[in-house]
Amino acid sequence: MELVYAAQAGDMAALGLLIAENRAGMMAAALSMLRDPAAAEDAVQDATIVAIRRIRDVRDPEAVGGWLCAVVRNICRMRIRESRTVPAGLLTDVVLPSREPAPDELLDEAATQGWLWRALGELSEPLRLVTVLRYFSDVSSYEQIAALCGIPVGTVRSRLNQAKGNLTELLRRAAGEQFGDLRARTAARWRDAEQVLAGTRNGEFAAVVRDGWWPDVRTLGPQGEVGLGRDFVVDAMDSDVQHGVRQRLTNVIGSTDLLIWEAELITSPDHADYCCQPSVVWLMTLREHRVKQLRLFHPVARTG
Repeated sequence: MELVYAAQAGDMAALGLLIAENRAGMMAAALSMLRDPAAAEDAVQDATIVAIRRIRDVRDPEAVGGWLCAVVRNICRMRIRESRTVPAGLLTDVVLPSREPAPDELLDEAATQGWLWRALGELSEPLRLVTVLRYFSDVSSYEQIAALCGIPVGTVRSRLNQAKGNLTELLRRAAGEQFGDLRARTAARWRDAEQVLAGTRNGEFAAVVRDGWWPDVRTLGPQGEVGLGRDFVVDAMDSDVQHGVRQRLTNVIGSTDLLIWEAELITSPDHADYCCQPSVVWLMTLREHRVKQLRLFHPVARTG
């Protein structure tokens, strides 16, 4: 019980011990459903990241082993459904954890867990990017991450596997360090993003880009580079505004060298033919706190 309370208070060494103590049961639960050791190992790694984020959901410390196995079974159930090979009766009697929180709820939960974002910051940029997208954004499928990052799906999978293999140790090393208030930093990033998008409608966007973006900033789309320099970004945004397109933020994620905005695209009825996309993701790479590269991506609407 003491380990659970310590983990809920932010002691990553305690959470590491909890995972180690229950790993055999978690692996057995995964193997019983997936029948493949490699797939089971991947599911256990995913469950470890869920535990990192949601250990505070545990209400009965004595039942933490059952909670961890339920997380594993839920992940396996989703994997099986994604593969559309669900054997009859396999999913009966599965105890599921509570619903997955929305991305903004995840950030709010992590507001007092600066060690989590510090550990993510120690991953290499390619590994951190796919991890943040997978677990903290709405662009979370392997296919959409691949499209946004301009890499094959297989590369997404391999980078996620590397990241998950490193993350627990990085978090353990980060435990006990003191960090600033992530809640305040997250709120500041939301304010900044809202001010930038508001500036697109009142003529201030060019000044924002001049002050916060590199002169040779690259703009990329799914097929590669589509523009170079700050003027291209400003002209493209001005064209959207002139055609009645505005953006409403739905999520903001950021670290020292990475900034992600997710926004709903709202188009004036008079210009409905100009933009048929429902949303956009801004993926900005930062250098010295200024935008060095912008990759724009329109997620595919989810169905079902």
